[in-house]
Amino acid sequence: MSPDTPYSELSPETVLDALEALDFRSDGRVLALNSYENRVYQIGIEDAEPLIAKFYRPNRWSDAAILEEHAFSLELAAQEIPVVAPLKAAERTLHVHRGFRYAVFPRRGGRWPELSKRDDREWVGRFLGRIHAVGRAAAFQHRGILSVQTLGWEARETVLEGDWMPGYLADKYADVTEQLLGEIEARAANWNGARLGRILGDCHRGNILWTEGGPHFVDLDDCLSGPAIQDVWMLLSGGQQEMRTELTDLLAGYQQFCSFDNREIALIEPLRALRMIHYSAWLARRWDDPAFPQAFPWFAEPRYWEQHYRALEEQLAAVVEPALEL
Repeated sequence: MSPDTPYSELSPETVLDALEALDFRSDGRVLALNSYENRVYQIGIEDAEPLIAKFYRPNRWSDAAILEEHAFSLELAAQEIPVVAPLKAAERTLHVHRGFRYAVFPRRGGRWPELSKRDDREWVGRFLGRIHAVGRAAAFQHRGILSVQTLGWEARETVLEGDWMPGYLADKYADVTEQLLGEIEARAANWNGARLGRILGDCHRGNILWTEGGPHFVDLDDCLSGPAIQDVWMLLSGGQQEMRTELTDLLAGYQQFCSFDNREIALIEPLRALRMIHYSAWLARRWDDPAFPQAFPWFAEPRYWEQHYRALEEQLAAVVEPALEL
């Protein structure tokens, strides 16, 4: 399989064969779900609810790292925390079929959470607190650690090494990211002494589904070791006052189950800046995958890089401004 087109041989027939290799009787229905890093499918099962199969991107994670993700999910589920954990088949959660590593999950529906009500924000905060309380009880051995080097400097180098942006922006991008990362390192050295634990890592609203029974978390693919605020800040929106209100409500629920160090609040804007830099590098690294030019055609256009540069300038100002206070 080609590293540039890793899913070219993942046909619907291969997907169905992979499920039937685990003795799941498919009814032939295969629905591709919205996922770019991996490939995820809903598969109809005879006389039963559909299942979800996730085919991991080759060469991204080691088997040990994937199994740690699964073990963390199962540990949380055992504590009745609403995460979607992988199913065991033949006493295993990670399987291989025709060179593709994959896992099978129960289907869980729901809607995108608006988090417009205080009660809803506190509800999510309680579940995050429970997740982090479990996360602090042990440590990852094979997953990554949140770092400025990986999300910032290495991502910046990836962008600068490619022929992505117009020539008139390359030096400006290099200057603003160097200055931005310097400010981040000055303000977020050692994550302000925050206690690192096992966290979700990519806790945006798209990874939360809401039903009448409340929220549940559907994807732990990016779980890693890091400060608690990494799983909180992406749920915030709006200006300073809106974020202050939302953060207050989230932490009101969170601290019912897990302690929170308020010094981590100062990491919000540095972490946002790192995500902005890393996002462009992620697209650059995946551009040879045909799904990416199709889904993100604007990435190769000068307009995107002009907007990205201006956004980085604005984020630099946000990083050097006084941190949000509750």
